[in-house]
Amino acid sequence: MGCQRAGRDPGVPLRRSHGGRHSQHCAGRSLGDQSGQGHVPGRHGALPRPDVRPGGGRDRRARKRTPDRAGRPPAWPGAHQAHSVRRRTTRGGAATMTALIETEAIVIGGGIVGASAALALARKGKSVVLLERDFCGSHSSGVNYGGVRRQGRPLSQLPLSQRAHQIWGNLRELIGIDGEYQRSGHLKLARSEQDMNALQAYAEASREFGLNLQLLDRKQLRARYPWAGDVAVGASLCADDGHANPRLVSPAFARAARQAGAQVFEQAAVSDVSHDGQAFTVRTNSGLTLRAPWLLNCAGAWAGQLAAQFNEPVPMYSGHPAMLVTEPLPMFMDVSTGVEGGGIYARQVARGNCVLGGGQGFALDPARARPGQAALLDILRNAAELYPPLAGAQAIRTWSGTEGYLPDREPVLGPSLTRPGLLHGFGFAGAGFQIGPAAGEALAEWVCAGSSSISLDAFSIGRFQLSPVQLAPVTNVIPLHRGRSPL
Repeated sequence: MGCQRAGRDPGVPLRRSHGGRHSQHCAGRSLGDQSGQGHVPGRHGALPRPDVRPGGGRDRRARKRTPDRAGRPPAWPGAHQAHSVRRRTTRGGAATMTALIETEAIVIGGGIVGASAALALARKGKSVVLLERDFCGSHSSGVNYGGVRRQGRPLSQLPLSQRAHQIWGNLRELIGIDGEYQRSGHLKLARSEQDMNALQAYAEASREFGLNLQLLDRKQLRARYPWAGDVAVGASLCADDGHANPRLVSPAFARAARQAGAQVFEQAAVSDVSHDGQAFTVRTNSGLTLRAPWLLNCAGAWAGQLAAQFNEPVPMYSGHPAMLVTEPLPMFMDVSTGVEGGGIYARQVARGNCVLGGGQGFALDPARARPGQAALLDILRNAAELYPPLAGAQAIRTWSGTEGYLPDREPVLGPSLTRPGLLHGFGFAGAGFQIGPAAGEALAEWVCAGSSSISLDAFSIGRFQLSPVQLAPVTNVIPLHRGRSPL
């Protein structure tokens, strides 16, 4: 049972395609056909090459974004608000020109939270610079499952999640594309009476937030979703939740920020951050120097290191979701699904491919990860039980990424308690895709008004404050498990 390299064993519900990295690359192209987006081999199998400029193609991108004489990749055009001053410095005996960019806010991290914050700030008339170490949306915001759900979130997150639900409803107007967003519904399956009791309790506890959850018993579930496996004894449906394509949506937020006036730099990893009592100075390994009174720490799995620098260490650790996609199949599932207690989640896209996830992969280095074989086998076994139409389907691609987690599975969102002007937005535990636009908006409100319209008290970094004797800077706040998978 599980993964096979060749041949179709009728006793095996799913199999992975043969060929390792090559099959991942080919599968990436297949999925790209569905979204209209080209793919290149990348750190997570076959990653898209995010085309975040209007009308940009691969060749045109290379032509338009040629590095300058100092080797710095230029910012996207159209950033008209930030003030730039060129300074002459000496490196290795040779004189070079270093750009000093003075702006109102610097956002570190081009995922959906950071890009949403930059977009909201630009739309409010603020000058803002967005820095991304790789390509915008290429890490956790781009490699996730694509679930856009409120159901199942902690009650503390539901006010912010409800605001995000409103933003998602206006996605095309906000970022220029629909991102394949569908309010398909989110169906949470129960595998036992205990699971059904948990779904019932959540429905009652969340009633005031207006999720309009519908509880389905076994008979109602079979009548409405005949594909559900016999192991499912019931479910909870949130009809207005759904899913989207993260590989389209996340880069589009960065593109929209640029179009609104933000200055966006990709391949600009931050090498140094300091504060002189008046403003932050940020330097990148691409040669940029920036100065601003506001700094937004939206660096995902790397954000804990910046927080620790300002004496706010957090117990951050990395997670690596195990994901796979099947060959195109006849359409049978029109709803995004999950399971009470976890283990697997699945949805089917318009072309027929089924996207499934569950369990954890393992890190190759701080930026690269692979799905563990044990996790993939668990996904395949669970899929055969819960989604019988998937029996015998071929898994044509697997991938993983790096996400930031905190022990309580709640994000850090809001102002620093040690440095005025520093805002944090990280640690969304693999569930930041839906809530990200509202989180970014809340950070922008802090910059503009000194508070947010939705309380962020539950997400304060202060909940991790340690005694003064333990506040030394942390050298590595993201434990990584290197090497090969044990299976």
